Amino acid sequence: MSVYDFTVKAQDGTEVALSDYKGKVLLIVNTATGCGFTPQYDELQDIYEEFQAKGLEILDFPCNQFGEQAPGSDEEIHSFCTGRFGITFPQFAKIDVNGDNAIPLYKWLVENSTFEGFGKGPKALAMGGVMKLMDKDYKNNSKIKWNFTKFLISREGEIIGRFEPTNSMKDLRAAVEKAL
Repeated sequence: MSVYDFTVKAQDGTEVALSDYKGKVLLIVNTATGCGFTPQYDELQDIYEEFQAKGLEILDFPCNQFGEQAPGSDEEIHSFCTGRFGITFPQFAKIDVNGDNAIPLYKWLVENSTFEGFGKGPKALAMGGVMKLMDKDYKNNSKIKWNFTKFLISREGEIIGRFEPTNSMKDLRAAVEKAL
């Protein structure tokens, strides 16, 4: 199984086959408009502008599961992201990434990746504290922990990296460049 076996919903509700992205390097990210990590949209857009011509696509999936930080309709979220951050990469319908209502794509991403920690630094420590309150076993499962978790997908449709919201965007950029 690969990422190309899944279909997702566009903002307008139409079905999009991820096989349409065959041969591209994908960065799949669950996002939120009211999160402390929302400014990562700027860096994601910079990465997209730098590498899209070389075969990168960023697929943005708004999610309201973490602190209800993605309120609003799909249209309102899109308007915010294009107006405030100038994003030009594809943004899909709002989804769940964990639990019974998680879309099949995210169930597959979670089942086929490993949580390797939040790294170091103040944001990483803060996230660890928040996670302990929400999921005492968070270190030992691969569930999505928060907004702006990113999955790097090879041109063959396989997961080649998972980046938590606290991971360095420089490391992400380097991984994208290497994958291309």
